[in-house]
Order: sequence, then C-alpha cells, then structure tokens
Amino acid sequence: MNKKIIFVCMVLFIAIIPKTANAMHIMEGFLPPIWCIIWGLLSLPFLIIGGKKITNLIAKNGQSIILLAMAGAFTFVLSALKIPSVTGSSSHMTGLGFSAIMFGPFVSSILGVIVLLFQALLLAHGGLTTLGANTFSMGIAGPIIAFFVYAGLNKIKCPKRVNIFFAAALGDLATYIITSMQLAIAYPSKVGGAMASFTKFAGIFAITQIPLAIIEGILTVVLINVIFAYGKNIVSSLGKDLVVYE
Repeated sequence: MNKKIIFVCMVLFIAIIPKTANAMHIMEGFLPPIWCIIWGLLSLPFLIIGGKKITNLIAKNGQSIILLAMAGAFTFVLSALKIPSVTGSSSHMTGLGFSAIMFGPFVSSILGVIVLLFQALLLAHGGLTTLGANTFSMGIAGPIIAFFVYAGLNKIKCPKRVNIFFAAALGDLATYIITSMQLAIAYPSKVGGAMASFTKFAGIFAITQIPLAIIEGILTVVLINVIFAYGKNIVSSLGKDLVVYE
C-alpha cells in the first residue's frame, strides 16, 4: 500500500512495542480447566464462520490480504501494550474494533485468535489454556459490539468519524466487561457470589480501561482516515466487502 500508511504503522509499532512480558490477558493456567474448555467451545463456531469468510474474501479479491495484514498488525501492537490491573490479567487496548469496522465481527475472531496465539507463544502474554477465553472476550464479544455500534450509529446518519470512534471505544470496553465476567464466574466471591466478584473486577478495570478505550477510538479513526485517504485503490476494489465502504 502507500508508503505513508506503512510509515504510520512502523512508527506506531516502534512507539508502543512491549519491552517486557510481565503482564497478560488472562494468564496461562489461571482459569479452571472446565472454563477453558467451555470458552473454547463457545468460540469455535465464530472461528469456523470467520475462517470461511476470510477464505472467500481473499478468493474474491487478493488485495484484501493487505488490509487483513494491517488489521492483524494493528491488533497485535495495541493489545501488546499492557498496563497491570487485577491479579491474573491486565488492561490494554484491543485493536479489533478496527477489523470489525472494516470486515465485520467474524473476520475479527480469526485475527484475534491468531494475535493471541502469537502473543502467548512469543511474548508470554496470555496463554494456550486460556486462549479460548481470551478469544471470546477480545476476538468475539468486543468486535460484535463494535460492529453493531457502528451499524447503529450509521443508520441514524451520525458522522463517520463519530461512528468509528464510539464503535472502537465501546468494543474495547465490551472486551473487559466480558473478561470481568469470565474471572467472576471462575472465582465467585464467598460473599455475594459471582456478581460481587464481577463488580470488583469491572470496577478495577474501569480505572485504566476507560482512558485506553478513548485512545483506541482516536487511533482507529486516524488509521481508517489514512487508509481512505491514501489507499483509495484498494478500498475501491473491495467495495461493499468493507463495512465502512461509502
């Protein structure tokens, strides 16, 4: 794609690439085995559909690989920037609002699981046993919310930048609501049960996650504007295959 887009991605990568791996999504071995299995099974249908959609998209237009790769890189970089939060997890941006706005939530699930797998293997960020849970929260729930927020605001004719910002920001927050729920039902409080645990986890997450969600919304707006400004040929060739196509 245009050299300016590549330059923006390189600057972003250099600026926020993690220097250590001392914080994680839901870390390896933190969830009981039964919940690892349950979240993995719940994620599987989305991954199957997402795999088919990506295969069809690439077969229909080979240039889609460029934007898919950019979406994956954006997700990898943003979600690797970790701010330690509650025990066993961390706060960070997700980056998958971008892919949900560009390609829809099912494609985002595939990008999410690939990113999470590489981070678990290369950065000790997250884990293999918790891959299903992390995929469900970051790669499925967040993108679904981002997609429907964007579609809903688009229907009432809000400005595109506003749609993108709120879709990415709320998709980010949705990820951590689900993560809080996952931790809560795995480790319910002795007093108040899972709801009390959820309130505690979500309350602590909110301190760091709300500012991060706002930042992610802004970054997503900037990146999509750059793509539409300097990658018009690819955007036009994909046409209605892009959710944000005008």
